[in-house]
Amino acid sequence: MNEVVSNPMAGGLICALGGFAGAVFAVPFRGIKKVSYESYWLFYALAGLLVFPLLLAVTMCPKTFSVIGGTDGAVLAKCIGCGALWGLGGLTWGLMIRYLGIGLGLAIGCGLCSATGTFIPPIVQGNAHSLVENTGALVVLGGVIGSLVGIALVGLAGKCKEGELSEEEKKAAVAEFDFKKGMLVALFSGIASAGMNFGLQSGGVMEEAAAKAGTAAAWCGMPVLVVVLWGGLVVNVAWCLWQNAKNKSFGDYGRMLAGNFGAIVLASLAGVIWACQFACQKAGEPQLGSLKYISFALVMGCSILFSTLIGIFMHEWKGTGTKTRTCLALGVLVLVASFCVMSYGGKLKGEAAAEAAPAAAQP
Repeated sequence: MNEVVSNPMAGGLICALGGFAGAVFAVPFRGIKKVSYESYWLFYALAGLLVFPLLLAVTMCPKTFSVIGGTDGAVLAKCIGCGALWGLGGLTWGLMIRYLGIGLGLAIGCGLCSATGTFIPPIVQGNAHSLVENTGALVVLGGVIGSLVGIALVGLAGKCKEGELSEEEKKAAVAEFDFKKGMLVALFSGIASAGMNFGLQSGGVMEEAAAKAGTAAAWCGMPVLVVVLWGGLVVNVAWCLWQNAKNKSFGDYGRMLAGNFGAIVLASLAGVIWACQFACQKAGEPQLGSLKYISFALVMGCSILFSTLIGIFMHEWKGTGTKTRTCLALGVLVLVASFCVMSYGGKLKGEAAAEAAPAAAQP
């Protein structure tokens, strides 16, 4: 098996790059005109959940299919199932952005997703005690609670924004701004989307097999990513076709292929950019070493930071008052601080595990 010398700073930067991808992936959607949401979302799904991840995997891990084929069916089912759960959340991610805007929508969605991704796995696996088993675990728990406070502050900023702006100003910033609808969608989307991390952390045997096959450490997680995204692909394609039938929008595909090819390119580009965030997460994990635990939180945290900056740059908060901007600023600062706390807690947990290992090995 290939060995890699951990470099937490490099791993953190790679995860930060993934966070940037997560923050900007939806920007190409703004250039799509006269096409139903479900129709261009299908091309996003095909490019981001199937074509790009598979091409990346087979390029960096030539024995990807052998690795997947040799994996126990129960492991594959778990990864695919978690991907399907993410798929349900991912379907509404775009709606969340439509109703709340890039800055507010991604801040709330990513914050919920990160917090859920930290809490749920140990509870589902029957290891809830691990959340409070040592100082490091308590620090991580404090960081998660802090992230929820940050989410509440950002949400309060959104509520204040709704009360301050006229309907014309709201629509100028975010064409379909609707705080209540957006918050309901964000709640579901953020929680369900944490299924992505559950799946990515469930395919360790595939990563080991890829390493034994000679794959560089940074790319051993690509087969896992491919399998997890299969679950999301099935859900997304089924939903798109159902919506096409319901809304009688199958004609969009013919129009896109005949004279609106730009919509296909933009939707596919959004899918590729989206997939890059989790490709970066898996590529950065080997460098994080014992801090691998916080890779997902790093990606989500950076998505929040960059998406908020983009939202400000795109004037989504233009015309808001001091109270709203103060809540937004405090929310972002608390969120960023909470991820730093989680990172530190992850380090303490890693150190505690390293100290406990020799003692456990003694007869």
